[in-house]
Amino acid sequence: MSTTARNDTDDPDRTSGVRRAGRRPVTTRFEIEHIALEMFSEQGFENTTVDDIAHAAGIGRRTFFRYYASKNDVAWGAFDEQLVRMRAVLAAQPAELPVVECLRRAVLEFNHVEPEEQPWHRRRLRLLLQTPALQAHSTLRYAAWRQVVADFVAERRGEPASGLVPQSLGHACLGVCLAAYERWLTDEALELADLLDHVFRLLEQGWTTDPP
Repeated sequence: MSTTARNDTDDPDRTSGVRRAGRRPVTTRFEIEHIALEMFSEQGFENTTVDDIAHAAGIGRRTFFRYYASKNDVAWGAFDEQLVRMRAVLAAQPAELPVVECLRRAVLEFNHVEPEEQPWHRRRLRLLLQTPALQAHSTLRYAAWRQVVADFVAERRGEPASGLVPQSLGHACLGVCLAAYERWLTDEALELADLLDHVFRLLEQGWTTDPP
């Protein structure tokens, strides 16, 4: 879930959630997300309201809801758009490639984050994985992600997406991604792409190789 926006973490007014008089209102969803992620980190997800975010961004509630259906959706960013992109990446994979290799490539593309966005992405993942109030909403998002995998596997195998193998691969791929995310959050020296690449190669090999 890559985003691109300038970093305002050194702005004392921005970090306090108070917009400086005369500052232009925020005009992109990326800026709104950065402000919201910062506020969630500082004062907690449940203690931060839509009004708080809108005020800090210098926008009205109506503008906020043009970007997001709810506060929960701010944490997920452009997730729906990325699912569309993931389907396109999978559809473009050569027919001769093994299914799991195609999935590995698509997952790496889905999780690509520019270097300047890494700190924000860590905040986002930490929020999504460690905030109880978001878990019910996250379950729906995870199901949508798994369905993209299941649909691709089903098409390749010529069977329904509700079948055992497509559904199992959907769950397996999500599981290794979540494990990689959690590992990445424990050590800033690690690269998320390396972790994902490693676990997907092991998944393709059937976990039969010796540890590195």
